[in-house]
Order: sequence, then structure tokens, then C-alpha cells
Amino acid sequence: MATIQDVARSAGVSTATVSRVLSTPELVAEPTRLRVMTAVTALGYAPNMAAKMLRTLRTEKILVTVPDISNPFFSQVIRGVEQAAQDAGYSVLLGDTRHEPEREERYGEMLRRKEADGLIFLGHRLPDSLTDMMQAQGPRAPIVNGCEFSPDLAVSSAHIDNERAAAEAMEHLYGLGHSRIGVITGPLASPISRDRLAGVHTAAGARGQDAGLRIATGDFSIESGVRETLALLDGDPSLTALFCFSDEMAMGALDALRQKGLRCPQDVSLVGFDDIRFAKHLNPALTTVAQPMEQLGQEAVRLLLDIFAGRSQDFQQVTLHHRLVVRDSTARAP
Repeated sequence: MATIQDVARSAGVSTATVSRVLSTPELVAEPTRLRVMTAVTALGYAPNMAAKMLRTLRTEKILVTVPDISNPFFSQVIRGVEQAAQDAGYSVLLGDTRHEPEREERYGEMLRRKEADGLIFLGHRLPDSLTDMMQAQGPRAPIVNGCEFSPDLAVSSAHIDNERAAAEAMEHLYGLGHSRIGVITGPLASPISRDRLAGVHTAAGARGQDAGLRIATGDFSIESGVRETLALLDGDPSLTALFCFSDEMAMGALDALRQKGLRCPQDVSLVGFDDIRFAKHLNPALTTVAQPMEQLGQEAVRLLLDIFAGRSQDFQQVTLHHRLVVRDSTARAP
């Protein structure tokens, strides 16, 4: 393999000039730059990136962990992360933790070993392996959370107001005259599930409708949407509306309604959460809470870049706008 010394001899320059041409070419005169690049091409020289990393202590990589890579919500967030990272000159390392703490810990160790410059985690747990780093560096630790905001995490975060969003979805159903509503949450270990459930109770309490709620716990998947909808309808056939804490669960709920011979929205109205790209193509098109998924990913990267640049002196909490998208799956209570 050709070395930087070979390139320098061939071009008639110093190794420092070769390094400068490859790292900051705008600082080198054009004739010299052309001689060096001609030698690089002729010799097939490739810079030793590992050595560069050791010199600069930067990998130019961002590690992103996602709880469920099969969930289309996260795919859109990751797209936003990837675009913002590429624009800033960073590559993205992606890890699917599958909600398993052991996997989360292994990715946390990657950051500790400096195999990446920073971590964006889209789940609700900060790996224990990073506790010491957070305690020592505080807001300067290169760690950001996306989507699953919790003040207990004590990290910078990009998210929406999940409590307010869920309350708006419930107010929409109450405004249509529904008083018997089934709610399918995500895992209650997740802060976003707890926040959305708080929003449900806030809206119900404001209208004196707590007694009309039926609560079930899912896991954000289509399968849990089917399972919990069937259980809710078996327990209370008088339900006229369902609110699912993810669009995937709403898709499962729609299947369950068909299994029961019920029509949506004529018999049971249905609301989801996220506005994944499939939501508007369902039959009926799904009423849902839209999250700015790509923007969530972009903001998480921006927060991390602020930490890299030393611009972040305190934890930053960025709350992005959501909106209720009303489609054909909701109608007046029968």
C-alpha cells in the first residue's frame, strides 16, 4: 500500500503539504494541489482514517439507537437524523435495541469506547454504562434523546407535548358526542405513554367523563391493537370510540372491528397517533395526531451538534408542534 511519504516524494512536497491538501485543500496553491492529487491517484493512496481518528479524537460518526426498527414512526425520525447528520459531515451508526436493556448497554459502551462522537437514543432508557459520563460532564455529555421526553433523564431532548396532543384527540371524540371510549396505551414504562394517558384523563375529567373510559395496555404494535381492541369490546360492547396511542395499534384496531362485524366510523370511531405514511391510505382514512417525525430527528442532531461545538451550557428541551388530522375514521356517536 502506498504511504503518505510515497505521495510526498512523487509530488516533490513535504508530507505536511500532502496532509494539508487532503484535509484543507483550499489552503494550498492550485499547482501544488494538482501535483499532490495526481500522485495520490497514480499511487492509489488512501488516508489512514484510524490514525486520523487517534489524532483528532473524532470519529465523525453519530450513534443512533431505536427501540423498534420495524416501526414506521422511527423510520421517519431516522430519515431526519440521517439527513441532518450528512449535512453536517457525519455518518450515522444505527442500533436496533428491541426494547432490551442489554442491547442498550452494548451501544452505550460503544460511546464510552469513543467509537462514535455522540449518541441519540430514541427510547426511554439511558444506558447505565453512561451514568458516569452524565454525572461528570452534565450538559456537555454528547447524548441527546429524541421523542421520549422525560425530565428524569436529565439530557437534552426533542419531542412534542404528548399530554396536550392526547387531550386534543379526546376532545375531538367528546365533541362528536362519544362518551364510552376505549383507550389503548403503549407500555406504561414509557414516558410518552404516561403523558398521553395523563392527557386522556385531563380531557375526560374536564367533561366529567372518567366513568366512560376503558383503558387497555398495548405495545405500539399492530398485533397488540388487534388483541386489546377485541378484549375491550368483549368487556364493554357499548364502546363507540377507540383512541390508540400509535397508528400501528389503530391499524390493528380496525382489523378487530371488522372481525366483530362493526363498521368504522358508523359503529365505532377510531383515532390513532403519529400520522405515519400509511394512515391516510387506510379504509377509512385514519384520524390521528401528526408528529413532525423528520423534524424530530433533525432537531436531535442539531442539539448534539451544539454540544459538540460547546454551545450548550445547559440541557435544552425542544418541544415541536403537533396537529390533529381529522379524516374519515371519526364521526358523530351513533
